[in-house]
Amino acid sequence: MTDDTVHVRYLVDDVRAAIDFYTTHLGFTAGTVFLPAFADVRRGHLRLLLSGPASSAGRSMPDGRTPHPGGWNRIHLLVQDIDAEVARLRAAGVVFRSDVITGPGGRQIVLDDPAGNPVELFQPAGA
Repeated sequence: MTDDTVHVRYLVDDVRAAIDFYTTHLGFTAGTVFLPAFADVRRGHLRLLLSGPASSAGRSMPDGRTPHPGGWNRIHLLVQDIDAEVARLRAAGVVFRSDVITGPGGRQIVLDDPAGNPVELFQPAGA
């Protein structure tokens, strides 16, 4: 299989809310939509699979554990002006897990989607 697309699955509580969040705030476009169970959204070469509780990805594991949203693994989106992006998103009511921090490679901040899944905005050093 040859595909330049990166596929990431996020478990979400509400597929419609997740579609609206990613398309409204983070520049994704909606792809396949099978409400209420599943949808995917795309941004460049990233395909984000949004799997709700009714999806196969949300089914309980053989040991009884149930997959759920909100861990710390995250998608990493590059931005040109992190301060402007943070201001825009805060004005829209987006919830942030952190403040902007600066490291050797640039500046980053982590925000939550409606299900509590983290998304990192990153402005490379020198950008």
